[in-house]
Amino acid sequence: MCGIAGVLFTDGAQPVEEKRLREMADSIAHRGPDAEGIWRAPGIGLAHRRLSIIDLSDGNQPIANEDGSVQVVFNGEIYNYQDLQSELISKGHRFRTNSDTEVLVHLYEEMGAEFVKRLRGMFAIALWDVKRQRLVLARDRVGQKPLYYFQDEKRVLFGSEIKAILSWRDIPREINLEALESYLTFGVVPGELSIFRNIHKLPAATTLVIDRNNWKATPHKYWQLNFEPDESKSLDQWIEELSNKFDETTDAHRIADVPVGAFLSGGVDSSAVVGSLMQTGAETIKTFSIGFEEEAFSELPYAKIIAEKFQTEHIEETVTSDAVAGLADLVHYYDEPFADSSAIPTMAVCKVAREHVKVVLSGDGGDEAFGGYSRYAHDLKEAKLRALLPEWFRKSILHQAANFWPKADWLPRPMRLKTALTNLSLKDDAAYANTISICRPDMRRQLFRQDIIEQLNGYHPEDRIIRGFQHGNTTPLNGMLSADTSMLLPDDFLTKVDRASMAVGLEVRPPMVDHEFLELAAKVPSSLKVKDGETKWIFKKACEKRLPLDIIWRRKQGFEIPADDWLRGPLREIFETQVLSPNSQLANFIEIKTAKKLYNAHLNKTGRYGSILWSLLVLGCWMNHWCPE
Repeated sequence: MCGIAGVLFTDGAQPVEEKRLREMADSIAHRGPDAEGIWRAPGIGLAHRRLSIIDLSDGNQPIANEDGSVQVVFNGEIYNYQDLQSELISKGHRFRTNSDTEVLVHLYEEMGAEFVKRLRGMFAIALWDVKRQRLVLARDRVGQKPLYYFQDEKRVLFGSEIKAILSWRDIPREINLEALESYLTFGVVPGELSIFRNIHKLPAATTLVIDRNNWKATPHKYWQLNFEPDESKSLDQWIEELSNKFDETTDAHRIADVPVGAFLSGGVDSSAVVGSLMQTGAETIKTFSIGFEEEAFSELPYAKIIAEKFQTEHIEETVTSDAVAGLADLVHYYDEPFADSSAIPTMAVCKVAREHVKVVLSGDGGDEAFGGYSRYAHDLKEAKLRALLPEWFRKSILHQAANFWPKADWLPRPMRLKTALTNLSLKDDAAYANTISICRPDMRRQLFRQDIIEQLNGYHPEDRIIRGFQHGNTTPLNGMLSADTSMLLPDDFLTKVDRASMAVGLEVRPPMVDHEFLELAAKVPSSLKVKDGETKWIFKKACEKRLPLDIIWRRKQGFEIPADDWLRGPLREIFETQVLSPNSQLANFIEIKTAKKLYNAHLNKTGRYGSILWSLLVLGCWMNHWCPE
């Protein structure tokens, strides 16, 4: 696992200063504390920071082919590199190392930019083709590893994190208002957007090929997860096939020349990963858990059950409200505002794990693969009811009723009739976009200053979810899973883990987002994923022979902090300083009076606005850190 960065000039004769490349590399040194590598030629420069996992002695980057005509820097792991290496050797390629990185240059020689289609793993790649004078940027299928780029008429700058680009101090830090509204809507900056107007994120499953004759090249998507249910298999056949593939995938993710541990939350996914590691022949492994003083949020007792069952060397730690000091680390290492509050305990568990190992496996992705969130079951019920109601009735009567019904977010979801009426009045795709929105359109119009609303000119962040839903809409559940794997998985959950782990030089591998495993899961009929209201049903059935039934079938518990209570207590002072101050950077975009009204309602428990308030707190801290006056 590593960090990459570099520059390409339109002027092929322009010298590249080594000092510039080192500054880019230094800004992301936390991603690769073990070694640094620089390669430069007129008009082009590559920089690399290395976290040594495979081929510890000879795997330093950049790495080239035999004659030096292809140079590469790479962040990630290629799990099928040994098979690819054997195939390439049989075709006459000569290898100097046993690293997965060297496979990339030789595979590129065979296939050109299409080489990414043969890779199984997580990766962000920057490859320079000396003969063709072209730069190839690529990102893995699901978006596990990040890659950002800036482009103007003179240069392309790229890096694993935005801070590598901002190390060039002339890069403007103008806020991208569409990204800002998307952030308030979803709590993350999604897709190709970044929070800065002139910096872009290379989307998941995408390549970008730039040469000096095609300077304005556009990204090319090379993979899409398709939801095409296979109804021909029996339940037993599905369970056997999923179990075998899960073990094969977990085993593939274990490849390393250093010890490998595992995160263990006590939920079914992380427990299944630990069980599979032991099933496929791992020696005693270290497992890591984080809990909370507030028992309602802590899963430590369940994690301990699994640790004892599989005889792991178990390390656990409890997070208290003192962890809010981690907000400073969050806004620094995440580069962009990021409102998933579980980033705080994720950073904590990564710090604990890094004291013992360099690599851990995690259970991320199981909910998106098999329909594990409670919202799936709830929205499926709404979809069934929606299908029974005439369209004219939904669009007129229910729509009007939703507009007039009072907002009551503090009530249990079945009693939030405003949300239910709104969802029933919409189509399935728009209803799901409404479900996952933290801050909905009416509230955003209240929060944004009027001049910002005018500049946004009717931008609608929910369209991104609607497009993702429509791609997979063979069934309502598949539409939801498609939307989540296209946006929430890469831009929330995988981003959270990448930044938290790489901040301390830890590599996290989630077997359940392996593209081959996801492709198999996408073929499982929806009726086996959410069955009679039970989420992730088939995966739970597949785990019954390995895990305690009490672990498998207990109610799902999210990995989150008690943000609502902390906002009323230990976070109060920082919230008032970072958000409610009329002199804050946030006041240039947000109506502080509205924010104060929401906060007072939250303090008085007359309104439940914890998610919105947390997103405002993170945004305020982020702006004061990255955009000081």
